[in-house]
Amino acid sequence: MTLLIQNARIASEHSPVLTRGDVLVENGIIKTIAVGMAPADGARVIDARNRIVMPGMFDAHVHFREPGFEAKETIASGSAAAINGGVTGVVMMPNTSPAIDSATVVASVLESARRHARIPVLTSGCVTKGRQGKELAAIDGMRALGVKMLTDDGDTTADPALLLRAMQYAGEFGMFFASHCEVAELAGPRALNDGLVSYRLGIKGSPACAEEIIIDRDIRLAHATGAHIHIQHVSSKLGMETIRWWKSRGDVRVTAEVSPHHLLFNEEHIGDFDTHYKMNPPLRTRSDNEALLQGLIDGVFDIIATDHAPHTPFEKSQDFISAPNGITGLDTALVSLYHHFVSSGVFGWDLLVKRYSAEPRRLMGLPVASIAQGQAADLLLFDPDGATTFTEEFMQSKSHNTPFLNQTLRGSVDLVLLGDDLLLDR
Repeated sequence: MTLLIQNARIASEHSPVLTRGDVLVENGIIKTIAVGMAPADGARVIDARNRIVMPGMFDAHVHFREPGFEAKETIASGSAAAINGGVTGVVMMPNTSPAIDSATVVASVLESARRHARIPVLTSGCVTKGRQGKELAAIDGMRALGVKMLTDDGDTTADPALLLRAMQYAGEFGMFFASHCEVAELAGPRALNDGLVSYRLGIKGSPACAEEIIIDRDIRLAHATGAHIHIQHVSSKLGMETIRWWKSRGDVRVTAEVSPHHLLFNEEHIGDFDTHYKMNPPLRTRSDNEALLQGLIDGVFDIIATDHAPHTPFEKSQDFISAPNGITGLDTALVSLYHHFVSSGVFGWDLLVKRYSAEPRRLMGLPVASIAQGQAADLLLFDPDGATTFTEEFMQSKSHNTPFLNQTLRGSVDLVLLGDDLLLDR
């Protein structure tokens, strides 16, 4: 296939300025970037005037629920949701059934991804068998199949001595640890911030210190062992400032992520028990939103990750305490981040490309996608003047547990190309 995208504006992680040019793709490779190119015979030509060409996004924290919870999501439907949102690669979390804690389960998941996904689907592996926190998982077997990230995501590895041994062992193999930070005894199963809203709703809340204590603990363990620690879905200002302080020391390898929902929403959005806003860690305060956003701009957060967590309508229609935690994010992340932040100049396309495309790939040791001559095509075409309405029919995830349901936001993902495969063409 030969594709010529004319009159585009090209986004890069390296500059806030969008450069103008035509992008010629032949047989899955970006052959030429120039101005005023004439189309070759047989080429498909797209006039991208006012639209933006950028690398495909990469999400390093998704729950595809396979194996074991296919009613919520499958690798096929989850990867379709990713494509719908301009995401061309993902990393699955291991809290499936059975948990992804051995080479056997990893091999099964990767084979399913090979058969059913049109984008690269990587998987993380458990730190402990069955995520039970009692004995180490079969780490070396998972490493041999390409697993780089170890996490008991959804649960904290409660025993610090066990986590210390895992870091000492797996760090030698170039693997790293991703931490869902939570003191279970403090947090409870509530997924509602301890504050004014929890008091009003009559639900005992989860204090931010339940998260912040483990953020500091796990970074200290990484400091002691020389391991790389990645802090997942940070929700509080003090948690972010703890990471900032440790990074400033320069003697520990720590990376961190922030989710779109912790930037955009807070406890006030919950209203009268709206379970679309129930997640773990919980939405906190407006001042936390502001602090996390500044942390993203300052580079405290290395990546944006959605923590895409699908649940069935039946599950989310239960009362607030009983409903499961989590919202979907793959269909909505790029458009919502554009609508709320890029379009108003809070931050630029360069930050979004760096934090939601380039750095997640670097975290996983993958080549970075870029719009450059000679590079494999891994790109999307975004219309900032378009609009997207997130109806159930539009979204490709099997689950629609999102606050954006039936909302219309500015911006649209119009085309996604990966190699010679046109994944999305609106």
